[in-house]
Amino acid sequence: MKEDTLHASPTSAESVKLAPVAAPVIGRRWALDPVMMFAALAIAVLLTWVLPSGQYERRGGSETALVVPGTYRAIPKLVDASALAPQAQTATQAAPLSPAAIFTAVPAGLVKLANLIFMVLLGGMLGVFRSTGAFDAGIERLLGLTGGRVMVLTPIVMIILSAGSTFLGMITEYLIVIPLVIAIAERLGMSRLFGFTLLTLAAKVGYLASVTNPLALLIAQPIVGVPVFSGALVRFTLWAIFLLLAIGFVLRMEPRPRKVAPLVSRPLSTSHFIIIAIVCGALAILGYGSTVLGWRDSQFATLYVVTALCVGLAARMPAREGAHAFVEGMNSMMLAALLLGMARGVEIVLREGRILDTIIAFASDQVAHLAPVVVAPIIMGLEMVLTLLIPSTSAKAALSIPILGPIGASVGVSGQTTVLAFILGNGLVNMFSPTSGMLLAFLAAGGIPYGRWFRLILPLFALYTVIATAAVMLAVMLHY
Repeated sequence: MKEDTLHASPTSAESVKLAPVAAPVIGRRWALDPVMMFAALAIAVLLTWVLPSGQYERRGGSETALVVPGTYRAIPKLVDASALAPQAQTATQAAPLSPAAIFTAVPAGLVKLANLIFMVLLGGMLGVFRSTGAFDAGIERLLGLTGGRVMVLTPIVMIILSAGSTFLGMITEYLIVIPLVIAIAERLGMSRLFGFTLLTLAAKVGYLASVTNPLALLIAQPIVGVPVFSGALVRFTLWAIFLLLAIGFVLRMEPRPRKVAPLVSRPLSTSHFIIIAIVCGALAILGYGSTVLGWRDSQFATLYVVTALCVGLAARMPAREGAHAFVEGMNSMMLAALLLGMARGVEIVLREGRILDTIIAFASDQVAHLAPVVVAPIIMGLEMVLTLLIPSTSAKAALSIPILGPIGASVGVSGQTTVLAFILGNGLVNMFSPTSGMLLAFLAAGGIPYGRWFRLILPLFALYTVIATAAVMLAVMLHY
């Protein structure tokens, strides 16, 4: 994969042209990521033929409705290998999915995530922003004022990003920022992978600890009967440990930056200042809308379109030029949107084959009579396995916590510790899960092949897993 090049001038900040916002041209290694998702879909379809079907009763009709513990029942499955065409599913009889589901699940996943996908694509407003030259000039101004000190900028940026993730549950909001962070890293003489890791690892560590992350805690904690956001001190301590290790990991990636053009700190032009103010204001509105007003994907998409329009007007950009820049920005997010739909397709296959409930029922039976200090890390391990099947935090909480919570309580594992095991297992695997649509979208936006990310993050994942296992075991012993 060929990385973008830098073009800088030491005499004028406005003449600087950073790496374009679009992701690099898709090469052979990067093109393997959609192939990998098709392989995951094929494995999911195969499992519907191998595993028995069954289901729990639920208190509602949605995928995130809470299951009723003790209500699992097996469903007879008609397995006719001679008939590979799609077979009808009924309330009393299941059937394995046809191989055609490998392909039909992709558009089904795209439909399920339509709002999120449109939000991702409309993040093309960054193409308009970059085409004005305001971002390039602003970065030169910022780096000139700070002296471009990587050792100073990296911890500050990672703490801010991770705080938004661990306290507010922000993750999708960071997707469109990835090309900008990468551009900053490259201007500092660092690689594209350095910039991507800086942002992604900070966000993932925040989710791993979930100090007050509402997406994880608002569902999980009430199920086990503990106050929402309680036990935050332990999670905050873990967040500090994980984040400190992440910062050290990123700083050790590239101790010697490449040589770049001299940093120049010149005042911004009036138009550039106004454009940067518009984008910063939009990001502030995005954070406020997400955490206070309850905005979701459709509102975010609307905000992106309005921001692009305001930026174009402030730059006095011709309509045709603005439209072209917006479409170019959308093009850089196209693969990310496709991978989101494909990842959701894996979950759809497992649900339609009615084997998700079977997996959780079998796993819960295996831990019912073990010692609590053993059960807690096993619960974390089960959540790690489930995260490969159900990347959605809320859906996984609704399926697993009503079952594992009472089982844990019966052997002496508190509800608070069960929730801790849940969020740690969820966060650990989502650091590298090939079925995590959001991770794949991050990789696509950054132009980073999955295999390259997996090899990089694996040692840190192993260290985090050891720490998390010790943490849940210690939580049991301290009656957390």
